[in-house]
Amino acid sequence: MAGRRVRAFIALVLVVAFVSVAAPAGLVAQEADPGWPRGLVTNKSGAFDGYTLYSPLTQEATYLVDMNGEVVHSWVHDTQPGLSEYLLEDGSLLRTGRVRTETRFRNAQGWGGRIEQLDWQGNVVWRFEYANDDHLQHHDIERLPNGNVLMLAWEHRSEREAIAAGRDPELLPQGELWPDTVVEYDPRANEIVWEWSVWDHLVQDHDESKANYGDVAAHPEKVDVNYSPAQALQTPGEADWNHANSVAYNAELDQIVISLRSFSEIWIIDHDTTIEEARGPAGDLLFRFGNPAAHRAGDADDQKLFAQHDAEWIEDGSPGEGRILVFNNGLSDVRPYSSVDEIVPERDGDEYVIAEGTFAAKSRSVHPKRKKDRVFAAIISGSQRLPNGNTLVVYGTYGRILEITPKGRVVWEYEVPYFSVRPQTPMGNLDFEIKPWRTFKAERYAKSYPAFDGRDL
Repeated sequence: MAGRRVRAFIALVLVVAFVSVAAPAGLVAQEADPGWPRGLVTNKSGAFDGYTLYSPLTQEATYLVDMNGEVVHSWVHDTQPGLSEYLLEDGSLLRTGRVRTETRFRNAQGWGGRIEQLDWQGNVVWRFEYANDDHLQHHDIERLPNGNVLMLAWEHRSEREAIAAGRDPELLPQGELWPDTVVEYDPRANEIVWEWSVWDHLVQDHDESKANYGDVAAHPEKVDVNYSPAQALQTPGEADWNHANSVAYNAELDQIVISLRSFSEIWIIDHDTTIEEARGPAGDLLFRFGNPAAHRAGDADDQKLFAQHDAEWIEDGSPGEGRILVFNNGLSDVRPYSSVDEIVPERDGDEYVIAEGTFAAKSRSVHPKRKKDRVFAAIISGSQRLPNGNTLVVYGTYGRILEITPKGRVVWEYEVPYFSVRPQTPMGNLDFEIKPWRTFKAERYAKSYPAFDGRDL
C-alpha cells in the first residue's frame, strides 16, 4: 500500500481524480469532497465473509476489498474495463479491456475489444483482441470449465444483407445492423473454437419472398428480425439491435443464458453443438423469457423484464441453485425502479415447456421488499446469490454495492470510492442519473476460495 498523497490538476478541459480512503500503489489519493462516495457504509452481523472484486468503469484498475472496505489487492491496467472481470481459482484475473478503436463500432455502448488473463502480480498470461470492422467484443465474458472463454461480440451486417434477411428498410436508419454473437475462444490454441450468432435464427413476416418468411408468433424459438422495442430503449432501427449485456454458462445443462437489453428478454441456447449445428435448428432458442411481445405472444401487460442486466444461474450450493438471477433495471417511462428477480423455467425432462405460445416460467422479485426501498438504476448493474442466502446487489449507475438478507435487511453496504473524471465522462443522461464512480457489477468470493490460499490479505 502506498501512503496517502494529494495531487490535483484542474483545467477547464480536463479533470482527473482518483478518490480513495487508502489508495493502492500506483494510484493517487485525493481528499474526498462531501458529495463523493464514502467507501464502506455498513458491515453488520449476518454478512457473508469474503472479498469483493470490482472495476470502476472510469478507471484502469481492478480492486479486491475486504469486509471493512479496505483494498487488500489491486491490479493496474492499460485500458478501462470493457466491461467485466472475474477472479480465477489460481489467483489470476480474467478481464475485458476497452481498446482504442476506429472501427464502425467506436461509438457503441459497452464496447471492449480485448480479453486477457493476468496473474496475481499483474503480469499478462495471455491476451486476445477481437476488434475490427467485422466484429467487436463487448460487455461480458464467461470462463468455461475447460479453460476456454465465452464472450459476447457484435458482428457487422450491411444494409444489403439485412434487407436480404427480411429486415424492413424503414428499420435501417443507420444503414447497417450489429447482431450479437457468442464466441468461444481457446487461449491455449489461440483460436476461436465455437460460435453462435442470432443471425442464423431469424424469422420475419415482412417480405414473403425470403426463405425465413413465416408466422412470427408460431416460432418462439426464432428471433423476429424486425422487432424494435416500443419503449424508449433505443432509436427505432438502431444498429445495435439486440444489445446483449451478459453471458453465463451452466455446466450441468451445457447451456448458455444471454441477457438482451433491447429485447427485455433472456435467452437460453445450447452449447452442446458443433459450429455447423449451431447455425441450424439445433442452435434455435431453447428458452426465452421477459417480453412475449418480442415474438408476438403477448402485450405490454405480460412483460416481466425491463432492460435487464446480469442474467446468471445461481451456483450450486447457494439457495435457489439452478434458478436464474437477473438485475431487472426498469424503464423510466414504464417501470421507473429496479429489482432483482429470480426466474424458474418450467421443464419437462430435458425440454423447456411452451404454453400459450410462449415459454413457461415462474418469476419473483427478491429485492426490494418494500416500495420505499426502490431505487432506479437505468443501465449496467448486477446481482449475485451468496452461499448464505443473501444477495449481493450492485446499483451500477451509483457505484453502490449492497448485501441484503432474504428478509430485506441490508447487512453490508459499500460505495465505490475510486473514479476518474475526464471530458467524456457522463455526469447525467437525459432521464436518469449516472455517477462518475459507476461500476458494471461486482463479485463476492468466499475467504475459502482457492485464489486466496497462502496469500497474506
